[in-house]
Amino acid sequence: MTGLNTIERQQQIVRLTQEQGKVSVKALSERFEVSEVTIRNDLSVLDRKKLLVRSRGGAMVNSQLSRELSLKEKSHHRQALKQQLGKEAALLVGDNEQILLDSGTTTQEVAANLVERKNLVVMTNGLNIALELAQADEVQVMLTGGVLRKKSMSFYGHLAEKSLQDFHFNKLILGVDGFDLKTGLATHFEKEAVLNRIMCEIASEIIVVTDSSKFNARAFHRICPIQRIHTLVTDDGIPDEYVQALERQGVRLHLVKQNK
Repeated sequence: MTGLNTIERQQQIVRLTQEQGKVSVKALSERFEVSEVTIRNDLSVLDRKKLLVRSRGGAMVNSQLSRELSLKEKSHHRQALKQQLGKEAALLVGDNEQILLDSGTTTQEVAANLVERKNLVVMTNGLNIALELAQADEVQVMLTGGVLRKKSMSFYGHLAEKSLQDFHFNKLILGVDGFDLKTGLATHFEKEAVLNRIMCEIASEIIVVTDSSKFNARAFHRICPIQRIHTLVTDDGIPDEYVQALERQGVRLHLVKQNK
């Protein structure tokens, strides 16, 4: 596999490590047609970023690096908490607003709590979210279009990106796969990260909604630094150092108490 630059090769190494569980320097050197010294340097960089763990003769998957679940898997994961978060985040949306609603299962719970809003415009890249709002009489639903990623039921690609260029929204409600103080917000899918970055650019306010399992979790594709967000809706499982750091940044925190 030739013709890859350093970043592309390292992305492929992370993907292979996640798929196989363990990779060797020799096999990677042969696969990418670069020296073993180059591969060792790649692995050292990725180890420092905690995207994998260096081992003798290669590397292994970092168990702390969250893997991507399918929409079906996600829909059953911490469902009661997601319902709480969705209800809380929806309280930040009023009538007569124009909002962007990111794809995902937590944001679908936000959508479920917006069906009674009046004169609300919602643009989304999530097919499941559009279906959730389809029966809401006074909610105008807009889809980005693009290529449908069936694993997450979300749209991505050039058409999705282009569809956002002529709009500006009051608020973006964004779900994430990883939330880290140093690396910021991240997601597993590169083209979704690109779309999310555009969403951040065209919204006056960025509201992140996520459960506390996403803190200290690092997905590979960065969306934006935490300094960009205005409001965070999460649960009381958030680590104390995150509360302190986010408050210093001026981020408004809405913490829901988990039902035990």
